Amino acid sequence: MYSNEPTITRTRESVLATNKVIRNTYTLLSMTLLFSALMAAIAYQLNWPPMGMIVTLVGFFGLLFLTSKTSNSAWGLVSVFALTGFMGVTIGPVVNLYTSAFSNGHQLVMMAMGGTGVIFLGLSGYALTTRKDFSFMGGFLMIGILVAFLAGIGAAVFNVPGLSLAVSAAFIMLMGGKILYDTSALIHGGETNYIMATVSLYVSIYNLFLSLLHLLGAFAGER
Repeated sequence: MYSNEPTITRTRESVLATNKVIRNTYTLLSMTLLFSALMAAIAYQLNWPPMGMIVTLVGFFGLLFLTSKTSNSAWGLVSVFALTGFMGVTIGPVVNLYTSAFSNGHQLVMMAMGGTGVIFLGLSGYALTTRKDFSFMGGFLMIGILVAFLAGIGAAVFNVPGLSLAVSAAFIMLMGGKILYDTSALIHGGETNYIMATVSLYVSIYNLFLSLLHLLGAFAGER
């Protein structure tokens, strides 16, 4: 007589495995965010100068490549903390710039942090509770992020403030979509490596914060 017990067992194991990946991802994400904030605070207190675009990009993509290569071993944890710590160091000089350039700089930073937290928790919570599949957004997000990234480099090289603001606004929308996409991938088994899932969500949060801070500085900054 046919029994569906093996199918039920596999389904239960799949759900448990998915829940474990989600739990590990958000635990590691919380730890890396705290470590990144600590490194940013150290860079801020020591008044470290900005690293520059080239150093930042080389450091980010180099450490991202290392994390990807070691993501299935214990060294992956070391790599992800190295990556997020490095990115935290790049935030310190930016925060220093805003707190020095604007009389309400500290408020702008706190507003950007709060806005980032609300957006991330809201979108991630929505994807987790509704369990909708946002995998259809993958192609659009990839093209959009590439275009926005190149436009951002162009705005920085040719010093076009208007384009820079448009890029920041675009990145807020794109990172919001990426949070939905990445969370959906965790839920539906599209991402099974919690280290790479953590990196992906961290990058979205990092870009969200900087983009919000840029827009707040432009429209609400008081010199």
